[in-house]
Amino acid sequence: MCGIAGFSGATVPAEQARGELEAMIHTLEHRGPDGYGYYVGAGVGLAHARLSIIDLVTGDQPIHNERGDVWTVFNGEIFNYLELRADLIARGHRFYTQSDTEVIVHLYDRYGDRFVDHLNGQFAIALWDARRRRLVLARDRAGIRPLFHTRARGRVWFASEIKALLAAVPERARLDANGLVEALTYWAPADPDTLFEGVRSLPPGHLLAIEEDGRETLTQYWDWTFPDRDAAPAFASVEQATAELRELLVDAVRLQLRADVPVGAYLSGGLDSSGIVAMVRGFTQTPVRTFSVAFEDAEFDESEHQQAMVRHLGTEHTTLTCTSAQIGAAFPRLIRHAETPVLRTAPVPLMLLSQRVREEGYKVVLTGEGADEVFGGYDLFKEAKVRRFWARQPDSTLRPKLLGRLYGYLENSPVRNPGFAQSFFGQGLEHIDRPIFAHVPRWITSQRALNFLSPELRAGIGQRDALAWYEQRLPAAIHAWAPLARDQYVEAKSLLAAYLLAAQGDRVAAANSVEGRVPYLDHRVIEFGNRLPANFKIRGLTEKYLLRRALADLLPADIVQRTKQPYRAPDSRSFFVDGRALDYVTDLLSAERIRKAGYFDADRVGRLLDKCRAGKATGFADNQAFVGILSTMLLDETFLRGTPAP
Repeated sequence: MCGIAGFSGATVPAEQARGELEAMIHTLEHRGPDGYGYYVGAGVGLAHARLSIIDLVTGDQPIHNERGDVWTVFNGEIFNYLELRADLIARGHRFYTQSDTEVIVHLYDRYGDRFVDHLNGQFAIALWDARRRRLVLARDRAGIRPLFHTRARGRVWFASEIKALLAAVPERARLDANGLVEALTYWAPADPDTLFEGVRSLPPGHLLAIEEDGRETLTQYWDWTFPDRDAAPAFASVEQATAELRELLVDAVRLQLRADVPVGAYLSGGLDSSGIVAMVRGFTQTPVRTFSVAFEDAEFDESEHQQAMVRHLGTEHTTLTCTSAQIGAAFPRLIRHAETPVLRTAPVPLMLLSQRVREEGYKVVLTGEGADEVFGGYDLFKEAKVRRFWARQPDSTLRPKLLGRLYGYLENSPVRNPGFAQSFFGQGLEHIDRPIFAHVPRWITSQRALNFLSPELRAGIGQRDALAWYEQRLPAAIHAWAPLARDQYVEAKSLLAAYLLAAQGDRVAAANSVEGRVPYLDHRVIEFGNRLPANFKIRGLTEKYLLRRALADLLPADIVQRTKQPYRAPDSRSFFVDGRALDYVTDLLSAERIRKAGYFDADRVGRLLDKCRAGKATGFADNQAFVGILSTMLLDETFLRGTPAP
């Protein structure tokens, strides 16, 4: 985990360039508190804030090749760097460090822009080719590490976080209304959009080359792909697939343990994180410290299962118990780091947990993120399976009763009221053949937050069919895939990279100078999972069937058999104490402040505030709207008005 920033384009005096780079990179000190590095050349500037994890002595960046005409700054890790280094040395390349970063410049020398094909890692890379005077930006396949860019003043600017861009080009501190609509609908702006006008996110699996004359070429070098629904089976048996998956997962974990500092792991009490720790304990010699977040509210707490796994694995363990008051107090800090509206408070406890990780002396943690996307773990996938069954007989009253087997962990479960369940899950049954079918109920629920937009903002963006708009961004091949494959692709593109790996992943860990690693998102694991038939992922209504088989002999039976309980945290209730809103909430959601910002309708927001204050906001729509509006106002206060939020 590090921070990178820089520019290419018009040449400016070296002193000016250095000042601009320093202003940018110092906003990213939290990502890399162990030192800064700079390179300034004709038409280019590179800056790096380092979190030292591999090669603590000689790994400072920027790093160059033998000739000194290719330079790079890089955020993340190249996990297969030892194998790449050995191969490159055998081919005549000379190294001057022991770092994983140096393989990047040598691979570029040998393979050009296809250097990314050889990397197993999580990365955001900026590379300067001085001979051709071209800047290359690349982002890892799954989108684990962020990278943003904008064009202004005759130059292309890039950075790990938008706040670094704003330090150099403050005119970009303007809210993009379309980005806001996307965030309130899909939980995050859809790549490459952001909340800031003219600022773009480099999409996962993409490489952007900016030539000397300013021409830009955006290339997608990797994507989640699935076989056609009528393709021949990729596996002879479930036993074969189980054995291959176990071997692949163990190797992914082994690679991601590479570090010159101690490694920790998150332990949620579920299958995914427990499996990671069990593989570390069972197949490596690496000691691992575990960390968990627990809640005072029993509805969200999984500490019983966490402690059972601690006893089973025998790890040294730390539990952080999070309260609603802590969530409300820390929420403004989350938004400063997330740089986008969020619809849930769930990232906050993870930010507080990473703070505890750092306080305990750890810079690296393994997490179980990605297993649900790869192996079909979410309730949404099972729900879509039932809804497709129901859609074949839409008048049936028996088929929707299968939904009663879902969401038992929710205090206000949508399936407890049969009438509401019929209404909620019956939304969009007519879209059964569309790739976005599984996501229709969620997006319709989230989109209710758009009812709070001001008439002026609404008039400026016009009408948009949220379902059709998103479908237009999907690859044509998706129509030939099996239904579950379609559901997984949309989930990976709409939620995984833009929200889970960002606001709930990279940003909350980086806020405390911690690097999260995600073995289930090793691209080889994703590609393996994508080849699996649907009944190897969801069998009946049992999710992650093959993963359960692969981990069965490593974990207690009750963990292997336990139905997934998604990680959640208290939402609107976190911002009120005894019916009184927190001071910053009262200020930001006041009628005067809402009207001044111009994004939302003050009267409607006032009524929602009263409803939440009275504790009557029990549904998803109200909670998501409230958190989304509050986080948008915090963004406005922090970045657009230049007034740091509390």
